[in-house]
Amino acid sequence: MRTRLLPLLIVLMAAVLLALGFPLAVRVAAAEQQRVVIDRIDDTARFAALAQFVSEPLEGTDERQRILQTELEAYASVYGIRAGVFYRDDEALAKAPASWSVPAEGEGREAFKEALLGRRSHDPPQVWPWQDGRIVVASPVVRDGDVVAVVVTDSPTGGMRARTLRGWLLIALGESAAMLVALGAAFRLTGWVLLPVRTLDAAAHDIASGRMRSRVVASGGPPELRRLARSFNEMADNVEDVLEQQRAFVADASHQLRNPLAALLLRIELLALELPEGNEEIASVRTEGKRLAQVLDDLLDLALAEHTAADLQLVDIAALAAERVASWRPLAEEKGVRLTQGGVPAVTGWADPVALSSALDAVIDNALKFTPPGEEVEVAAGSDGTGATVVVADRGPGLTEQEMERVGDRFWRSGRHQNVKGSGLGLSISRALLTAGGGSIGYAPHEPHGLRVTVTVPRDAPHH
Repeated sequence: MRTRLLPLLIVLMAAVLLALGFPLAVRVAAAEQQRVVIDRIDDTARFAALAQFVSEPLEGTDERQRILQTELEAYASVYGIRAGVFYRDDEALAKAPASWSVPAEGEGREAFKEALLGRRSHDPPQVWPWQDGRIVVASPVVRDGDVVAVVVTDSPTGGMRARTLRGWLLIALGESAAMLVALGAAFRLTGWVLLPVRTLDAAAHDIASGRMRSRVVASGGPPELRRLARSFNEMADNVEDVLEQQRAFVADASHQLRNPLAALLLRIELLALELPEGNEEIASVRTEGKRLAQVLDDLLDLALAEHTAADLQLVDIAALAAERVASWRPLAEEKGVRLTQGGVPAVTGWADPVALSSALDAVIDNALKFTPPGEEVEVAAGSDGTGATVVVADRGPGLTEQEMERVGDRFWRSGRHQNVKGSGLGLSISRALLTAGGGSIGYAPHEPHGLRVTVTVPRDAPHH
């Protein structure tokens, strides 16, 4: 969820920062140009005041014109700005440099025309850092209410554009710093929001794996998620109560039915003594009674397996598998099946030795049931990095893909093997025993025919 939520927050924060940054950058550029324009307006006003007296036919006019020309030349030399005072017919009263004249068209000509009308020229268009433009400002020279000349300044914009770029760089650095801060805040925010979700996910996984006592501490995250955590705990309590009642009912029913069934089987045996030897009906009744007793025993084992906590220990899985193979080898030889052991000689894992032995017994028993004489059942211990494994591979008829999805369900048996002795609870008991200790059991085809059952227990110590 973080991979979806975090990019969305980053995009939103970037959009907000850009929405603030662009107007600020435009404002910085406009402020820099406005400052230049105001300076040029002040300069043209000063030159206009000097030119007002130069244009009068009074004594000392030549001296004043010389002073004006000297001022314009010094101004152009120091600041690199072209400046001049021009009559209406574009004739220059004074200018610097000497080769410069009023532009015949463009912004300079428009500013000159505005000044001839007695108004200061309008502010020039915005010059951006990537443009090589100039700023032209014109002011009228007024004497006795009439415009007698125009002062024009033509400024380069290199310095202004450089200052604008520096301002933009500071904005970009500020935006980057703000983005980093926002990114850190987004990580913290998503972590704070998603922590209860991850805790809920872990608790739900534990419950799905059979650890029904897992609960969530409803103390962090938004109020909605805290309410969800409390609801989850209530649901888990109810589910645990229902499952506990179910286990208790199965255990009690199995236990209570065993005594009447034992008495019934005893009476069947006594009745068999009164009937001719080899009576088929009494033999069938005796077989079904024993099958019912086996089902009750398996139900009681399943209820105990789901209820009892695992006593986890560091176990040599390979040695335990070798012990179970040795115990089942006489039965395999009796059936004409080769029961062999392979894999690594030693591998350790965390498991309940009694539970793991019972699970291996159920898997090996199942493999021997369905493997025809002359075939082989191989038991191999190994590891897959995070877990220690025991693989039991037989050469029986195997299971179809649809049957593979249901194997291990309670009382389920393949329609093709209904005549094989069993209650359909052995693999369910194995799964319950393994799940209680953090293990698992998996099924896969064993080519060219047969079934491969993989029993896995964790290699790392359990975390309490």
